[in-house]
Amino acid sequence: MGQMGARMIHWNLLPAAWLCSLLAVMVQVQSCPDTCRTCSGPKNDKCLDCRAGWMLHDNACVDVDECGTELGKCPPTSYCFNTEGSYECRGCDPACVGCMGSGPARCRKCASGFRLTGAKCLDIDECSERVLPCPGLDEICTNTEGSFRCDCAEGFLRKHKGCVRKQLPSVQEKGLFEEIQDEEVEVLQQMFFGVVLCALATLAAKGDLVFTSIFMGAVAAMAGYWLSDRGDRLLDNFLKGR
Repeated sequence: MGQMGARMIHWNLLPAAWLCSLLAVMVQVQSCPDTCRTCSGPKNDKCLDCRAGWMLHDNACVDVDECGTELGKCPPTSYCFNTEGSYECRGCDPACVGCMGSGPARCRKCASGFRLTGAKCLDIDECSERVLPCPGLDEICTNTEGSFRCDCAEGFLRKHKGCVRKQLPSVQEKGLFEEIQDEEVEVLQQMFFGVVLCALATLAAKGDLVFTSIFMGAVAAMAGYWLSDRGDRLLDNFLKGR
């Protein structure tokens, strides 16, 4: 192989060397742990610089507990909860006014409607207190979390600030001649024809007192029969609550 051939091999190997070097650098950069910004190797103890929320310790990136520093600033109604590389502000329990953690046992102070019992802020059952919170005689106390409510007793409804008895719908009394049944119509027809016959008989007698008395007695008997039957039915319906 001459000098010319050696040069050609050299120039052909040069781009390959550059490509291998570039790939090595890319592999080295991409193989850093997630906690590392830069590193000298793929393992966690090869970190040179850490990402936000992490700190370098013995060439390794460890999580920063922001809740133990001034970095974790949360509103008074919440508490700091540490996460990997950051933190969260989580709401206090409803029983708390300010807290140091989750649950009613981590309260700084008990909220209104709650009382410190042992190590926890527990709900006060206002309905079982000596002084009844609902002043009305027709009101029933119902305990809720941190409070209570006054409900009207059965048969009463809320009106303004008190409870009043519900008004039952009035039942209209039916008249004597309402809802006449078929058999009653037949009786009325018989009464009508009887009255006509009695009237004709009275006229034929030319006002004789005997026939007039018979006429009045017949009318009274038929009317009394119908009214008595109708009255018994109305009384029976009333006793049955219809």
